Amino acid sequence: MLRKARQLKTWTEPVQVAEAKAEELQLLAEMAQEEKDEETGAEVIAGVRELDDLIEKLDFQFLLNGPEDPRGAILEINPGAGGVESQDWAEMLLRMYTRYLERTGMKYTTLDLQPAEEAGIKSVSLEIDHPFAYGYLKSETGVHRLVRISPFDAQSRRHTSFASVFVFPLVTADVEVEINPVDLRIDTYRAQGAGGQHVNKTDSAVRITHMPSGIVVQSQQERSQHRNREMAMTTLRTKLYMRALEERMKERQAAEDAKMEIAWGSQIRNYVLQPYTKVKDVRTEHETGNAQAVLDGDIDGFIDAYLRHKSGDVIRQQTD
Repeated sequence: MLRKARQLKTWTEPVQVAEAKAEELQLLAEMAQEEKDEETGAEVIAGVRELDDLIEKLDFQFLLNGPEDPRGAILEINPGAGGVESQDWAEMLLRMYTRYLERTGMKYTTLDLQPAEEAGIKSVSLEIDHPFAYGYLKSETGVHRLVRISPFDAQSRRHTSFASVFVFPLVTADVEVEINPVDLRIDTYRAQGAGGQHVNKTDSAVRITHMPSGIVVQSQQERSQHRNREMAMTTLRTKLYMRALEERMKERQAAEDAKMEIAWGSQIRNYVLQPYTKVKDVRTEHETGNAQAVLDGDIDGFIDAYLRHKSGDVIRQQTD
């Protein structure tokens, strides 16, 4: 109920703020006109600009109208072709998304993080329990391509790296997903990487295999085996729910297309750092020359362009 109330407030509160702002500006405008007060008039003009920004944000929020958009999200990153280059690129993407989440106030939990041997990561899974996290982040599903001068190449040659991102809607206790305990194989093992002596010396990490579907999930970030098992089950329920949803809506093929080979020709977005700097989304044609800002988490423009692009597709389909 608290989660539902939180979701509703994300719609009602901005509208109430905009309405109150509009009423206040109307009164100030009338006052400025009656008293011929230029200072108050300038205040009204500045206020109208602020109101315009509020309305633009509301307009953007109305694009989040999919049935799963209000949910939280699980975000996974995996390196593709390119070895250590791609593992490092996967870690750069992790930094980009965590900075975006921190800047926008979306709290996240690291469910599983597998560091690579030389540099970067082998895989990572984040849980983002925040209203509309899935609606915002679903645009990131696909293959991301990086072109740069390699820091791992002694001859400083240009390399191309790939990593895949997949975003699921977070399934919480309010959704019923049937899981037969007989279908589960649960393994415990010692966590790897940073985490202190307790994490590395006890079998606190948990891996769960759902045998009928072949889905494997794991969690090792918590000190408690019980908590890791709980988090792994949340991820499993989310993935099973997503699979059932795809079957019901006959969108399985579309989802599989999003999990294309993590290599050349399948990317959704290109990040070029050499010989020039540019980030361009293949689907929407949205681009920016400030690649560093994007890698620092400024991906709002790409999310906005994707949602408006998809909204246009829906309108065209309905018209046809």
